[in-house]
Amino acid sequence: MQNNGSQILANNAEAQFAKGALEAILMVAADPVSVDDLSKALDLRAGIVDQLLRELAAQYADSEFPRGFQLREVGGGWRFYSHPHYADIVRGFVTAGQKQQLSVQALETLAIIAYRQPITRAQISAIRGVDVDGVVRTLQIRGLVEQVGVTQDTGASLYQTTAYFMERMGLNSLDEMPDLAPYLPDNEILEEIEKEIK
Repeated sequence: MQNNGSQILANNAEAQFAKGALEAILMVAADPVSVDDLSKALDLRAGIVDQLLRELAAQYADSEFPRGFQLREVGGGWRFYSHPHYADIVRGFVTAGQKQQLSVQALETLAIIAYRQPITRAQISAIRGVDVDGVVRTLQIRGLVEQVGVTQDTGASLYQTTAYFMERMGLNSLDEMPDLAPYLPDNEILEEIEKEIK
């Protein structure tokens, strides 16, 4: 192989080695790894790496009985995930003895932020009907939401979900979330409510 990152795989043995190297990297990666980073690590063109990743993902999916894992493109990169077919078993294993799960209040607040972002704490409070300052701080500490600026008129902090939220939800973009937004008030109504509660 050349060292300029522009080579084409010469034979099947090189392709299999490259796939094995990709698997090895992704097995130890805590976060999704971008095609560019994998391309640099293997000294291969990004297009070749992308093709190899998609071949691996298809190979894992093409099985009579589901394997325990999937290779998925999520959050701007690639990562191994447990197969949804075994979700109940994995959930039981992961949550056994776990005491720090998100509360119902935190999950409700997270859902509101995810569907209406960017959004202020006052707007979240208006939807939930309760003060959410403590819950929003908890979500920030957990790395699920972040402050992304302030409103021009009031200077209130705006919040949105993070890349970590996307990764934990298994999403590549917010467009992949179920369409629940129509059940929440529109921005104009939220602005009116925010003015009323000040």
